[in-house]
Amino acid sequence: MFSGSIPALVTPFRDGAFDAPALKRLVEWQIDEGTSALVPCGTTGESPTLGFEEHYRVIDSCIEAAAGRVPVIAGCGSNDTATAMRHMRHAQAAGATAALVVAPYYNRPTQEGMLAHFRALADASDLPIVVYNVPGRTVADISAETMCKLAEIPSVVAIKDASGDLARVTVHRAGAGTDFCQLSGNDDLWLPHAVMGGVGCISVTANVAPRLCADFAAACAAADWAKALALHDRLFDLHKAMFSDASPGPAKYALSRIHDWFSPEVRLPIIPASDASRAAVDAALSSAGVI
Repeated sequence: MFSGSIPALVTPFRDGAFDAPALKRLVEWQIDEGTSALVPCGTTGESPTLGFEEHYRVIDSCIEAAAGRVPVIAGCGSNDTATAMRHMRHAQAAGATAALVVAPYYNRPTQEGMLAHFRALADASDLPIVVYNVPGRTVADISAETMCKLAEIPSVVAIKDASGDLARVTVHRAGAGTDFCQLSGNDDLWLPHAVMGGVGCISVTANVAPRLCADFAAACAAADWAKALALHDRLFDLHKAMFSDASPGPAKYALSRIHDWFSPEVRLPIIPASDASRAAVDAALSSAGVI
């Protein structure tokens, strides 16, 4: 259902408030540069710091700016099932294409608890669900066996896998079928993930280098592995730089270097990128030819 280069969009802030005009300009640039879908209100969008109404303004603004030109996968995850249901109801009413739903964090549910969580969401809404597994952030890990069971739910259409375990791509293909949409959640592992059957990436780097990431995705889709490897090498330092400090500090700093209309402002507990991180970002932007 989804493929290619899909940025987990940053949420622009200015003077402490959501900067809707900047998001609109960011979406326009992303679409012009070849981005295949958009994810507002993910982790990179600082969703934990957004109140309900602000969260929904970001989703609405993204959908309005995209204007049907690319799919919008709205961040709807929560460690409270009822809150995730509320997010999904709003996203569906607003016209989102799908919901990105992270594994419940902090609560540390069992595998059966996670199955029950996603089944409840599927029962409450027919909005397609992209399951997001990122145990480095949530602690709770959706096992490959559990993911294959989740894939049996008709509205569960894809996984964003940031487990770092590439073997799961093969396990998921065997258990969920070759048509089940597998997206990488790690920019630095996008190439091997694609080689093993992945069809795209929900990416941090695509925020700041959307054309290069779109070209990389196209090379992977065409099985032009020589070109993909060359682009991977060109982007690799940028992938690393995006996490040289707490995300999305480095990504927002990078965007402020590329666009004079973008503010690097973040919200606590995230703080601005450090001097060392900014130096790493500057060097990576230069080596990739972005600036």
